[in-house]
Amino acid sequence: MKVLLIGSGGREHALAAALIQDPSLTELHVAPGNPGIEAIALCHVIDIDDNLAVLHLAKELEIELVVIGPEKPLVNGLADLLRGAGIACFGPSAAAAQLEGSKDFAKKVMSDAGVPTAKSFTCNTRDEIEAALDTFGAPYVVKHDGLAAGKGVVVTDDRNFAIEHALQSSQVVIEEFLDGPEVSLFGISDGRHVIPMQPAQDFKRAYDGELGPNTGGMGAYSPLPWAPSDLIEQTLAQVLNPTIQEMAARGTPFVGLLYAGLAITNKGTKVIEFNARFGDPESQVLLPRLKTPLAQLLFRAATGALIEGEELEWSDESAVTVVLASAGYPTAPVLGEPILGVDPIEGSFVYQAGTNRRDGILRSAGGRVLAVTGMGSDLTEARNRAYRTISAITLRGSHYRSDIALNAAVAEQGN
Repeated sequence: MKVLLIGSGGREHALAAALIQDPSLTELHVAPGNPGIEAIALCHVIDIDDNLAVLHLAKELEIELVVIGPEKPLVNGLADLLRGAGIACFGPSAAAAQLEGSKDFAKKVMSDAGVPTAKSFTCNTRDEIEAALDTFGAPYVVKHDGLAAGKGVVVTDDRNFAIEHALQSSQVVIEEFLDGPEVSLFGISDGRHVIPMQPAQDFKRAYDGELGPNTGGMGAYSPLPWAPSDLIEQTLAQVLNPTIQEMAARGTPFVGLLYAGLAITNKGTKVIEFNARFGDPESQVLLPRLKTPLAQLLFRAATGALIEGEELEWSDESAVTVVLASAGYPTAPVLGEPILGVDPIEGSFVYQAGTNRRDGILRSAGGRVLAVTGMGSDLTEARNRAYRTISAITLRGSHYRSDIALNAAVAEQGN
């Protein structure tokens, strides 16, 4: 099978690494890719926001399956164009991708589908914003309605800061704060059926101890030894299946990866947000654990051939990912700095995210530069391998969290 993967980040590097393990794969092409992906796939430098350029490349290469990694091409309708040309595509239509593209739309779908989520108000004026904030009280949760590259959400006790953030967008969703641990759970859908993946936990804050601003994600781990034993079954029944059925009933079936961000509250599991593609950095812990051949799985989803009740096969190993970020991230990342020491130790992977190669030197080209994943028989071994690898990498001014999966690993050792 000839596959074209769209994207250039750490998520796409992890996807590429998993796809090439599938024996059905004959060629893997990536557009535009990055220096890490270039080592395992054929990369093509094109503008992935140019739908016609992607279509032309897919036709030229006689691609059998296109996998769309980032959210922007999905919201821009790339999947619609590819399917219209008869090319199988893993990724939702522009209409279905509004589950990520609009927080207000996602709330309406959840309401109609009976999916448990936080109470909320959609606001367009300062008066509406202030009234909503006062209704729920602190901590204040403010979400820009559209795509914001992981930086459109603030959770703060500072009412003035919440108002300031809200006024940066023409429309915002303000909702009640959901207390309890957060979990990411993905479902792979063909528009009618959905297969759940294993849960992972992401760390959004920039610094240790959940301090600092929200980021696109500073690390993740899987599995979650502390999670309720029925979490997957419960999420499938109460969140994933109802959402997929509601989207189909609306005439906009969701084909692709439905990412459910969950809060496990004392009143049950509730949805914080939906995304319409593989999450980052959760993909960097989930994909190395997945034993089911990925290219075949995504092709069956793209062509409406998933089997109801189908289960994926997983490794028993644990995985921990730690993100190396540029100096100044997330507010003003410093770019163009040389990166040294990216060779992983045994049992670990280094996924390149924000990198390029200039003058023969690997350099930083984004806020989140690398995602280092350690594998092990338990979370402690996986953490040790991830941190041994990342500590040997040199990038001036860079920073990473030292507490990814720490509490879970300590608890696991105590059981």
